[in-house]
Amino acid sequence: MSQITVVLPDGSELELEEGATVEDAAFEIGPGLGRDTVAGVVDGDLVDKASELHDGAKLEIVTPSSDEYLDVLRHSAAHVFAQALQRLYPEARLTIGPWTDDGFYYDIYGVELDEEDLAAIEDEAYDIIDEDLAIERFERDREEAFEVYEDNRFKREILDDEAADEESISFYEQGEFEDLCRGPHVESTGEIGGFALLSISGAYWRGDEDNEMLTRVYGTAFESEEELEEFLERREEAEERDHRKIGQEMDLFSIPDHSPGCAHYHPNGMTIRRELEDYIRSKNDELGYDEVWTPELNKAELWKPTGHYDTFKEAGEMFAWEQDDTEYGLKPMNCANHAHVYDVHQYSYRDLPVRFSEFGTCYRNEQSGELSGLLRVRGFTQDDGHAFIRKDQIRGEILSVLDVIDDIYGHFDLDVQYKLETKGDDAVGSDEIWEQATGALKDALSSEGLDYDVEEGEAAFYGPKIGINAVDAIGREWTIGTVQLDFNIPERLDLTYTGEDNEPHRPVMVHRALLGTFERFMGIIIEHFKGNFPTWLAPEQVRILPVSDDNIGYAKQLQNRYLGDFRVEIEDRSWTVGKKIQQAHDDNVPYMLVVGDNEEEAGTISVRDREERERDDVNVETFRDHLDAEIEAKAIEPTFLE
Repeated sequence: MSQITVVLPDGSELELEEGATVEDAAFEIGPGLGRDTVAGVVDGDLVDKASELHDGAKLEIVTPSSDEYLDVLRHSAAHVFAQALQRLYPEARLTIGPWTDDGFYYDIYGVELDEEDLAAIEDEAYDIIDEDLAIERFERDREEAFEVYEDNRFKREILDDEAADEESISFYEQGEFEDLCRGPHVESTGEIGGFALLSISGAYWRGDEDNEMLTRVYGTAFESEEELEEFLERREEAEERDHRKIGQEMDLFSIPDHSPGCAHYHPNGMTIRRELEDYIRSKNDELGYDEVWTPELNKAELWKPTGHYDTFKEAGEMFAWEQDDTEYGLKPMNCANHAHVYDVHQYSYRDLPVRFSEFGTCYRNEQSGELSGLLRVRGFTQDDGHAFIRKDQIRGEILSVLDVIDDIYGHFDLDVQYKLETKGDDAVGSDEIWEQATGALKDALSSEGLDYDVEEGEAAFYGPKIGINAVDAIGREWTIGTVQLDFNIPERLDLTYTGEDNEPHRPVMVHRALLGTFERFMGIIIEHFKGNFPTWLAPEQVRILPVSDDNIGYAKQLQNRYLGDFRVEIEDRSWTVGKKIQQAHDDNVPYMLVVGDNEEEAGTISVRDREERERDDVNVETFRDHLDAEIEAKAIEPTFLE
């Protein structure tokens, strides 16, 4: 019988008979592993343990101790939800139900549900879990599969689109329930320890606004009730930190219906954004970048040589239109415009690096259902930068950017994680160029002693990148900044510099964003700080609270004479001091200055911070000097009363 060879995670090879499955491979490695096998990861895809392996496959065995096990469990939980739904609502039409990072969802048609309905479905789901039903895979031929879904055109469309070339169709059954599915799944419903239905939303079939609106039910599942409770507590905390809620409460921004996916910054929000811009400008100066500005509107021809046109237009992400027989578009990125600015001039090897930065506004046509406050938008402004360098300057350039990024995130109390994203299927350029670029990024990370994860195949089409992820106050990981090495765009646009030999040479292009986009970063830090911004970022840094109307004059004197360089407001409503303090606390103001007759007579202030610490008889100039120092240091928390 013919033999095949599969590659295991440690790089070793395993020989198997042709037709061997993931489970066969596990038993070949060891009987214990074979018995524990739940699924497999083959060439990066999570598959059923009964899946046949091909020669040269990269194989990882999934057991209950694997990271992927939770994905498998949640996929099975989606089927438990669907079974419970159809027990209570037989008329419901099922469509798709994948697992997600936090759980699963299932899109359904033909029934309207509310929160009370979810509670009843959840109870039924727990009955199914208690029944400990075996989850078993079987196959039907195409004709029989279509007959099963005679009254469900959504499943029939899936069969037409995704299983058009398959004669045998994979199904899974548990008790009386069966569902068209590729898997994988756990052995039985009883493996699900904790199960919860979380929310309901609308979703268009296939994500197309021209199709039917479906009901999407979100849920989650864990191996134990304890893990579920921990998740629900984190989720409740995340809801309290929701930047959309806090943004409205603090009057930071709005995203009105007339500008879907495009934020309007209110004065308070613009204060934060300007502070971020000023900070990043100072870092750009430190790195030697010259600021430029390039227009949002360009002819589409600009992006064709670089490959961006094909990438974004085919994905439907570019806003483009024809006018006078010419195609125009709103720029989806700034790279080509910065390459043009470089190409306008002639440079020698002595001039490099040449660095351009821009707070460049770009647009991408995200689906309506994917928009989410500031975190997923259509119009966004990147703190973008491109450096044009010689090959011998790569290491130094990357190291300097990584040093600055590490410093930046410390001022936001964000832990940094690094991801090295490597060549994907849509990559342009030779293998040699990619290997050279990827090796240079690895060298820079290693030189800095930085730990990083490798994400195979996740790079942009034009070059490998270091993705910078930030971990917030409740442990969520966000992708923010990036450093990318690009040998391809300079080649495609024929960018050159004159070398020592007086001949033209090709520069290397470094793409980097320190914060990523202002929209996403602001959304992240609103949630990270829960609206309690560091003093240097806070829209209102100090609020003066006169004890009575008679003290308003002294409050204005303090505001104008001593604190004029800071963002200071006076609470002049005829409220009690207690109510004024509570309102300032609710408004997340870092410092409150209480001034009454005693303070006015002594020329002092009583200082209170949002942590409810207090100090009386404080010299105004002492407080002012501290405020200056705290803002200059970009301290995370108010420190005057520590």
